[in-house]
Amino acid sequence: MTEIIPRWEWRTFGDDFGDAERLIRQSGEGKMRESGETYIISTTSSNNTKVRDTLMDIKRLQQVNADKLEQWNPVMKSGFPLTPIVLLDVFRAWNLAMPKFKRDEYSFDQFLTEIVGPHPQLRSVAVGKRRCGFTVNGCIVEIADLTFDDAPIRTVAVEMEDAAKVIATVRQLRLDGFENINYVKVLKRSKGIADA
Repeated sequence: MTEIIPRWEWRTFGDDFGDAERLIRQSGEGKMRESGETYIISTTSSNNTKVRDTLMDIKRLQQVNADKLEQWNPVMKSGFPLTPIVLLDVFRAWNLAMPKFKRDEYSFDQFLTEIVGPHPQLRSVAVGKRRCGFTVNGCIVEIADLTFDDAPIRTVAVEMEDAAKVIATVRQLRLDGFENINYVKVLKRSKGIADA
């Protein structure tokens, strides 16, 4: 079994990243990937919960260091249908009490329409991603064109297990003048949801 090491991440969102984007693209040929994901935002949690590649994917925010880098720990990847035992962990990640379930298992559509949709503290957001990945100083550096429920936005991220290399790369790429903000916070902001 492969040990999962939490990664440190710096990320920003916007329309134009100026010199920073030029410097990133000078680092070599980027690797393109496209995906469609569904983020589930909880008004009571800062954890990252989404469905990607038909898997329920949860990352917990472990800590924020003095440079304001965030350390994220992947804690779940579970395929559908989801059982109440798995859903218990999902509701814990949302910091919500688990309701009584009417089914022994839930398909993705049932999960969205019967669990997420009616819940007053949950909101699903369809996120399209067209990502271009680079390697700078051993860090994963990403530029991506996104849509949040069809509204366009862009993001740049730097991540790695070594926090010192992440912040050095952020500064080298002149990204440190931009706001560091994660997916959960920016999605809440875009939907007018107060941060937990």
